[in-house]
Amino acid sequence: MDLSYGEAAEAFRKEVRGFIKAAWQPGELRGAELKDHIRAFRRAAIEQGYLYRSVPKRYGGSEQPVDVIRAQVIREEFGRARAPMEVGGNGVNMTVPTLLEKGTEEQRELFIRPTIEGDYIWGQGYSEPGSGSDLASVRTKAELSADGSKWIVNGQKIWTSQGMQATHMFMLVRTEPDAPKHDGITYLLMDLNQPGVTRRPIRQMTGEQGSHTFCEFFFDNAEAPVSWQVGERGQGWYVSRTTLKHERASIGSADGLGSQFRKLVELAQEMGRIGDPLVRDRLAEIEGRVLSHRYTSFRLFSCAAAGEDPGAVPLLMKLLLTEIGHDIALLAQDLIGEEGMTEPLGAGGRGPRGPRGPNKWLDQIMGSLGNSIAGGASNIQRNIIGERGLGLPRDLAMSAEK
Repeated sequence: MDLSYGEAAEAFRKEVRGFIKAAWQPGELRGAELKDHIRAFRRAAIEQGYLYRSVPKRYGGSEQPVDVIRAQVIREEFGRARAPMEVGGNGVNMTVPTLLEKGTEEQRELFIRPTIEGDYIWGQGYSEPGSGSDLASVRTKAELSADGSKWIVNGQKIWTSQGMQATHMFMLVRTEPDAPKHDGITYLLMDLNQPGVTRRPIRQMTGEQGSHTFCEFFFDNAEAPVSWQVGERGQGWYVSRTTLKHERASIGSADGLGSQFRKLVELAQEMGRIGDPLVRDRLAEIEGRVLSHRYTSFRLFSCAAAGEDPGAVPLLMKLLLTEIGHDIALLAQDLIGEEGMTEPLGAGGRGPRGPRGPNKWLDQIMGSLGNSIAGGASNIQRNIIGERGLGLPRDLAMSAEK
């Protein structure tokens, strides 16, 4: 089996490597100087056609033809050099693709460039108290102003990642209270820096509370221009499926599992358990699943490069990543035992067994549960796989709700 990318791809690899060597020179830069260097590097990379390849030039992207092999080479070389790629977060992963697919020209001009440059940070306004995986049950309501130019929003959203930094939010609101619940929802964009918006950090079970975790939002006559409505009024449910498609693709990436597994092996060594036959059996089982997930990603990559339909396989990736992450976390918890439970969570200091120490795993153990919800709960993912992938009958409970 030939797993090489071919001569053209390797020539392109040399080009990318040369660019990075010349343009990415952070040295000892810190703070504002480092941020300026990163911004300049990204702009140079866009000019070369390496970043934001799917975003048109008029919105700040490099507008390159689809080429999955070149895109993979770019990822590999930027990762090897630890050079910054696209800005992370909901904005680039979810808002930008949704606007490119469903937004108006005015919305694209207004939001995409500031988002990919990192000036706009987007929170996700889907979940509410009592409305988690069942997004169609959202109760935050929006009503038109007297002159019909603005939506007036009242309600609450919860579990917003990076909520304390967010400048904007994409959200689902109920605008047609008498319509069937899937048809009475509208998809809005909102500026969060306005009167009527209150944000509050959520203290989590790990003890963590701060700017990098979750917060809840309260809306009291907050406003969003009607021109910031994405898609038709009452059709937000269908727009949201576009957004979640991109989120699940991002979460389903195989890139991080290999690193997690290597750290798990190091933990077993640190705790003196690497020679335990039961631990070795569990490590072998987990490694098999990690490799299966990675090789499946290679298969998807090959299908994309050849223009072939991979069938239902892409629907599995996020669910499998979640389950493998649980397996890694459970074994880490068993290895740490009581020792790690007495250490401060998220302390970032030296643990009793080296630079990481068991305490570095506790946030990972607790956080692994979150992926069962993020991007669609695992039970919903199984329904999607069964119904859309395997053609099974629709879930009776879901049918009754609709």
